[in-house]
Amino acid sequence: MAVNAKAIKRRIRSVGNTKKITKAMEMISAVKMRKAVDSALNTRMYARLAQELLDHLAHIDEPNFPLFEMRPVKKLLAVVISSNKGLCGSFNSNIFKKTRNLLNDTKNIAKHRLKGGEDIMPEDSVQIDIIGIGKRTVGFAKRNNYNLISLYDKLDEKPGIDDIMPIAKTIIDSYKSKKYDKVVVAFTDFKSSLFQEPKLRQILPLSQVDLEKMLADIGGLKKKDEEIIEKQKEEIVEIENYLFEPGLEEIIETVVPRLVQVQLYQALLESTASEHSARMLAMKNASSAANDMIKDLNLYYNKARQAGITQEIAEIAGGAAALE
Repeated sequence: MAVNAKAIKRRIRSVGNTKKITKAMEMISAVKMRKAVDSALNTRMYARLAQELLDHLAHIDEPNFPLFEMRPVKKLLAVVISSNKGLCGSFNSNIFKKTRNLLNDTKNIAKHRLKGGEDIMPEDSVQIDIIGIGKRTVGFAKRNNYNLISLYDKLDEKPGIDDIMPIAKTIIDSYKSKKYDKVVVAFTDFKSSLFQEPKLRQILPLSQVDLEKMLADIGGLKKKDEEIIEKQKEEIVEIENYLFEPGLEEIIETVVPRLVQVQLYQALLESTASEHSARMLAMKNASSAANDMIKDLNLYYNKARQAGITQEIAEIAGGAAALE
């Protein structure tokens, strides 16, 4: 029994050390989460206004701009945002499961939805390529036999708009050159520290239907920001009533790529906030589990110690009786 008590004591010490690590990681994740959430919330109003502007531009039929062009989908590009590190609970598995289920239904994910209710159906066979943001995307692409054309795993933990520029340029150039006929982004939308929702949204071609859906999804705006947006809605003037200098075509060719970058950047910020929230919660649960395990081990240790003492007393009493 004495040997058993020593083993339990070592186990208690080991679990206690693990608890210190998980507690430290929980505190670090909490700090990173607050910064990431502030970044995501502070840019939501700008992202919403940018998407509303895109919504207005999507009504323009003439001239026909490349990023608004809808054609039957032969090749689809999916930008999948995951984490570089683990220990973040079900963050990666949730976004991978959602993405896999939607990409497997190629007839649905590859069709273009039009405002009038008619759809542009894809080709019979649709090829899907992946751009990964985060190291964990590599395993997802291999397991599901997707072609991973590029991986971005060196982004800062607090990403800036400059970090997204090379990715956005690759996407826009590929769509303009007709290498891909549709581009979607899979990300995790931050709702609260306890709930994050995986989503997949179309970013190219610019579609009025998908933009309205994305606008409806954006939540968590501050009350002041909501009041500004409502006031601007009351002052909306149809874009056809404006005179543009130097011209509508030049302005759209400059503005629209920037607005596509904003959509991608907002998706990255939402995923970053969701990742740190998921990791904080996972480490908190791990610390709680370690606490419970230490309590149980202490109980077992006390029982083993008591059993050892009882056995020693019995041996002493037996030896004394033998001497008599």
